[in-house]
Amino acid sequence: MSACKRLLYIVKHRGIWPSIWRRNVTTWSPVGAAFNAKPHRRLELFEKNVGLFGVPELSSPAGFEVTTKRALKDTQELVDKVCSSPPGAVTVETFDQLSDGLCKVADLADFVKVAHPDPSFREAAEKTCIEIGTVVEKLNTNVDLCRSLKNLLDNKDVFAQLDPETRKVAELFMFDFAISGIHLDEKLRKEAVKLHVKLLDLNNEFLMGSHLPNRIAKSAIPEYIHCHFATEGSFIQIGGLHAESSNDLVREVAYRIFLYPNADLMECLEELLKCRNKLAKLVGYESYAHRALQGTMAKTPETVMNFLQLLTDKLSERTAIDFEMIKDMKTKLNPLNAELMPWDPPYFSGVLRAERYNIEPSLYSPYFSLGSCMEGLNSLFTKLYGVSIMSEHPSAGEVWNDDVRKLAVVHETEGLLGYIYCDFFHRANKPHQDCHFTIRGGRQCQESGQYQLPVVVLMLSLPHPTKSAPTLLTPSMMENLFHEMGHAMHSMLGRTRYQHITGTRCATDFAEVPSILMEYFATDYRVVNQFARHYQTGQPLPQSMVARLCESKKVCGAADTQLQIFYSALDQMYHGKPQNRSTTDILKDMQHKFYGLPYTPNTAWQLRFSHLIGYGAKYYSYLMSRAVASMVWKQCFVQDPLNRDMGERYRREMLAHGGGKEPMLMVEGSGTSVLDCLVPEPFARIQYLSWHEESF
Repeated sequence: MSACKRLLYIVKHRGIWPSIWRRNVTTWSPVGAAFNAKPHRRLELFEKNVGLFGVPELSSPAGFEVTTKRALKDTQELVDKVCSSPPGAVTVETFDQLSDGLCKVADLADFVKVAHPDPSFREAAEKTCIEIGTVVEKLNTNVDLCRSLKNLLDNKDVFAQLDPETRKVAELFMFDFAISGIHLDEKLRKEAVKLHVKLLDLNNEFLMGSHLPNRIAKSAIPEYIHCHFATEGSFIQIGGLHAESSNDLVREVAYRIFLYPNADLMECLEELLKCRNKLAKLVGYESYAHRALQGTMAKTPETVMNFLQLLTDKLSERTAIDFEMIKDMKTKLNPLNAELMPWDPPYFSGVLRAERYNIEPSLYSPYFSLGSCMEGLNSLFTKLYGVSIMSEHPSAGEVWNDDVRKLAVVHETEGLLGYIYCDFFHRANKPHQDCHFTIRGGRQCQESGQYQLPVVVLMLSLPHPTKSAPTLLTPSMMENLFHEMGHAMHSMLGRTRYQHITGTRCATDFAEVPSILMEYFATDYRVVNQFARHYQTGQPLPQSMVARLCESKKVCGAADTQLQIFYSALDQMYHGKPQNRSTTDILKDMQHKFYGLPYTPNTAWQLRFSHLIGYGAKYYSYLMSRAVASMVWKQCFVQDPLNRDMGERYRREMLAHGGGKEPMLMVEGSGTSVLDCLVPEPFARIQYLSWHEESF
């Protein structure tokens, strides 16, 4: 074999994982080895660049313009087709094909614009997002396009012959037309499109600004805490709250500086909220919240606020006790500065948990190497669904960073289900939020007869492996990994006919249920025992340590929940009927009513509330989904979290449908009884009882 051929063979068959840490008792599985390896830069001298995610045009930033033009050309052809076809199943299929063509470009670009390390790629992707977004808003007010769908819905004989999923998708497309103002006259429709386009820019501006660090002159803060922050010449840069710091002054400085008001961003937020309200009023809703909630489980802002108020009432005594415990701990550790402030609870509640249950993260991390956690997920999915996750070597140019791993998700009888790209490691200019991105939705392609496999990205911000150890996760990192993988498997296990309802494309207050349910698996010893092994000795994590970890979660649980209630109430107020006061004044009021700790002057936490973009008027979804997940866990998995029959039932009744079935009906199918939840007061009562009885 020639030297050149030998090099090609090594590159092809050994890939980028040349070495892994060995453990004494067992060996890593392939998926565990892939994630416990320290990646090396791959040799791509002889490989063709296949482009990001295997899209050939995206081997360079200029490819975004090419893919955008092609998508828009295909869109026009499909619009012409659907407008000239008689009503029938083909109407819905063409609508979905049209939606898929735009989403495949826009969703990919939406990820690249925030995650790619190359600014030129990010800029090209952002331009594509705006261009595609503008076209989508125009399509949502296209009268001829809407008429073709309305002809189908109005033809009762033809509509009745469609299968339930097709009927549901047709209704969802019509709902999109309705909330976009299709019923308005031409002048007002154009106004609605202008507002949508303006909101695309405002959303992007606020989202980017909310993650930017603030800075302060070094001379303005004591020199001995400079080492806790990044420096830039004569300035200190503060890009987060440093909530876990043991130094009171570090937490306070970070809180006051990171949350210091930015006049431009404040103006952006206020304009964004005004535009959202104006759009909602224009298309016939009382407020933006009424418009946003129509397609959710909660249905109305009144239901949400009733839910939040009843939760607050139920938690008030326990929350007060939690704050008193936190204050006592602060007094004990710092008697000269004992007043409880908003920057204190995360740190001192952690101290309380550690003191009571000895849950220092460093004691757990050796058992939670990233590779072992991935092995655990693989084992869990195999037992529940007959699904394996297998590491694949990405082709040249397919991924945006050398440490991105590619997983194939394979069912024991159904074959390949889709792909998950794992962007798990910290890098400069990468968002710190853990999140899931849909790159391509699953759908049955009528044009080819094949199933379009879903593609997703999971993004975390984990530490890199070192020369002496693989990446070791804290318990909270491990839970976050399980949470995000819950989103990914929702996308993989759904086999919907239409991409418009695939996987996580469902009601927002239901979309978090599968991911939160995964947190229950992550803290059940019967599951954890399957994979938690010391990376050096192979010894299993003692059951007593898992029990202490679970018990520790109850410490200050009411205060943690109350903080989420405050965020949810603030979100509702911002998107409710306009008030003649600033966003900061509204925040002060909501913080007083729904949290209790004092507002800190000259801070604007709302400017860091990036969830206002993706979850506008729907931030409560985390609380609601957690309650539903609790009910599903108790009904299906608490007796045996590895039960294959229950796993299959859960997939069949809930995961498989994506957004193609009403969430309440899916929950009913899982064996729970929550139809009373449609009535606001029982809803809140059931939510509280199902979620909090085991905690409080």
